[in-house]
This record gives sequence, structure tokens and C-alpha cells, in this order.
Amino acid sequence: MTLSTLAIFFQDATTTVTNPSLGAPPAGSDSGAFAEMIHNSGPMALAVLGILLLCSIFSWSIMISKWRSFGAAEKQSGRFVRAFRKSGRLSEIAAIADQFRPSPLVTVFHEITDEYQRQSGGRGTPRNPQALERASQTASSEALTLMERRMTWLATIAQSATFIGLFGTVMGIIDAFHGLGTTGAATLRSVAPGISEALITTAAGLAVAIPALVGYNQLTARLREFGARADDFGRELLNAIENAALLAPSNPVPPPAPEEPRRRTF
Repeated sequence: MTLSTLAIFFQDATTTVTNPSLGAPPAGSDSGAFAEMIHNSGPMALAVLGILLLCSIFSWSIMISKWRSFGAAEKQSGRFVRAFRKSGRLSEIAAIADQFRPSPLVTVFHEITDEYQRQSGGRGTPRNPQALERASQTASSEALTLMERRMTWLATIAQSATFIGLFGTVMGIIDAFHGLGTTGAATLRSVAPGISEALITTAAGLAVAIPALVGYNQLTARLREFGARADDFGRELLNAIENAALLAPSNPVPPPAPEEPRRRTF
């Protein structure tokens, strides 16, 4: 197969040299070669390129929206932690917590304080510290689940775009060799245009998959950071509640307040 291909190649080269009228293509023609190949692509290749274009637009919209939301969440988390450490009372933080709503730490704070309010009315030692820890873990998981929305689409595009482009390439090569068998002209000049047009879909698939893969990995790393910060803040809040209960004067614990609906939503 290799020897036959080289023989065909040298045959075309000899034909070009012996016939000056078939000289090399003019300089500067590469600028419009890509557009010309897309224009000459068949229906299957155009359909694959259209699908890849939609996947690229969708993946970039997901990445841009996530980067913006994660940036806002990180900024508000820093502000919320600073306000929490400056304040000495939970009631003061609860009054301004909704101002930092993009932060997942606000969800953790509300869940722990609501559970603490149900147990002891918001003062004194909590009767069940393990319940507060479970509430913190549940709130952290819910906040991360909300932030992970549409991330699976990004992973799917990153994994499947290359195969979609490869499918278009295979179908284009099949079509090129079918045309070669129909015309009977076994030369590179007759095969190369069809193969080059077919390879466009593979290049387009890589152009869609690589940014989606990089964006998914970067966003996943930031999600892990948010999860670690939420766990650390939950432990810090539990320590603050226990320390405040130990420093409070020994007064009789009032009856627990009526149970309120939980803030988290599914």
C-alpha cells in the first residue's frame, strides 16, 4: 500500500513537471482554502460541523456563566467570613447574611443556626451537636450540588466532540473513496480534496473538545475549593456556638421555639 501510494505521488509530480501548464498553485491561495473546503463539503460534513458549532456555543456559554457565578461566590464568601469574624453575635450575622447570598457559606450558616434554634432556642449549649454537624454537611452538599448544575453537559461535550468530528471524517473518507471507485482515477489529485475536506470535522471536534475539557477541569477544581471552604466554615461556626455557650451565664434554658420550615430546597 505504501509503495503504491508513493508511486502515485511521483506519477503526479512527474506530470506536473512535464506539463508546465499545470504548475504550482498561486501564492496566497491558502488563505481561502479552508473556506473553500467547507463550501465544497457534503451534507454529512456540514451537518457534523453544525452540531459541533452548537456544542461549542453551548459549552462556552456554560463556562462563561460558571466563571462569573463562581467569581461572585468567591468574592461574597470572603466578605461574609470577614463580617462573621468581626461580629460577636449570631443574630447580627443572621440579619445581614442574605446580603451575601451568592456565597454557599450563607446556606451553611442558615442551616446550622436553624438547627441550633430548634434545639435550644438560639442560646445555651446545643443538646445534640452531632445534629448540627449533619446539618452543616447537608447544607454544604446542597450548595455544591446547586453550583454543579450543567457541569455534566460540559463534561459530555468534552468527551464526545472528538468522536463526533471523527464520525464526520470517516463518512467523508468513505464518500471520497466511493467517488474514486466510481470515476476510476487513482491519483492523489482526485483523492486529496475529499480527504482534506473530511479531516475538517476532526479538527473542528478537537477545537470544541479541548476548551470544554480545560474549562471542566478548572471549574471542578474550584468546586472542590468551595467544598473545602464550606466544611471549614461549618466547623468554625460550630466552634463559635460552643464557645459562646460556655461563656454565657448559667441561666435556665428556655423551651425550644416552635419548629420552623427548613430553608433548603430540593
